[in-house]
Order: sequence, then structure tokens, then C-alpha cells
Amino acid sequence: MGGSDARALSRALLDLCRMRKLTIATAESCTGGLVAGALTDIPGSSDVIDRGFVTYSNEAKRAMLGVNATTLATFGAVSKETATQMAVGALERADVDLAVAITGIAGPGGATPGKPVGLVHFAVAARDGRIVHREHRFGAIGRTAVRERAVVEALRMLMELARGPQVQAKPHREAASRIRLRVARSARRHPVKRRRPPRT
Repeated sequence: MGGSDARALSRALLDLCRMRKLTIATAESCTGGLVAGALTDIPGSSDVIDRGFVTYSNEAKRAMLGVNATTLATFGAVSKETATQMAVGALERADVDLAVAITGIAGPGGATPGKPVGLVHFAVAARDGRIVHREHRFGAIGRTAVRERAVVEALRMLMELARGPQVQAKPHREAASRIRLRVARSARRHPVKRRRPPRT
């Protein structure tokens, strides 16, 4: 997985988002803006890409994305909880339809007990409330390789989210579900006529 994979995924993602009228923001730590770079390297990407946040330090994660200080202190910067808050923060601050967040340990240093080099947490969030988290342990394959693989995984996760239901259509489907539910319930509530026992 390398530059060609990222470029092909970027093109496909941008085409899909144009078709579905979706916008994207990125929030990156260990990749340092490489996801945004891969997307904006494609001509015409400005109609889909709104902005990218490079939040390398904990302070940047708090100030730019609203990651809770307690979350960072309790779970650490490289965690499911931080990645999720990064994605949601990017979604809200950029007012876009989709956002992706990456935080990890690219190496060669930075490992801690339980968090080895190559550990990367990803999160994607959609305006309709969908949030997906994934954890990957790429191993000590080298800083460049970890970052390249992280970019490809982030693009894949955005593709999966972009293929989902459009934000505008979700309320209509929910309303339809509520209507069907009411109809089903009302049908079951009809009283059953019981035969009276004969008089003696």
C-alpha cells in the first residue's frame, strides 16, 4: 500500500462525495496532514474538502478540536476515546458532512506499555450521527510505512461512511419507520370480542 493506493482512493472518494453532495474535514495527529494532502492533491477537490486540522500536541487537540482534558489524561492521546472526540470535534467545528481523525504512534520512539509502535486509532463521524472507530497495529514497519498505511485506512473509512445514507434522507426514513410502527401497534390493539357464557 503506497501512494498509488492513496491517490486512487482519493479520486474515488471525491467523486462519490460530489455525487452525494458531501463535504469532508480531517483531523490528524501522527499523519501530520497527509490525508488532507492526498485529497487536495487531486485537482478540483475544493468542492469536497473544507479544511484539515493538524493537532499534533495535546494542547492542539483541546484547543482546535475540543478534546476533553480528562479524556487525554485518562486514556491518552492514542486511544479510541481521543480519536472519536477528534472526529466529532472536526465535524462540528468545520460544519461538514464527514470527518476523519487519526492518532497513533508512528515511531521509531514513543511506545508505552500496552501502546506499541505502529498502534493507530481511527475514527470517522457523519453529520447523521454515525461514528465508526478502528484500531490498527501495523507493527514496527518504519515511520513512513505506518503513516502511509494510516492514510489509506482513513480514506477507506471515509469511503464506507460516504456510501451510507445521505444526511438529508435520514429524517424521512425515521419518520417512515415511526409511521409503520404506529400502524403495526394500532393493528394489535384492536379489542378482541369475547363470547359471553350462556346464562343458566
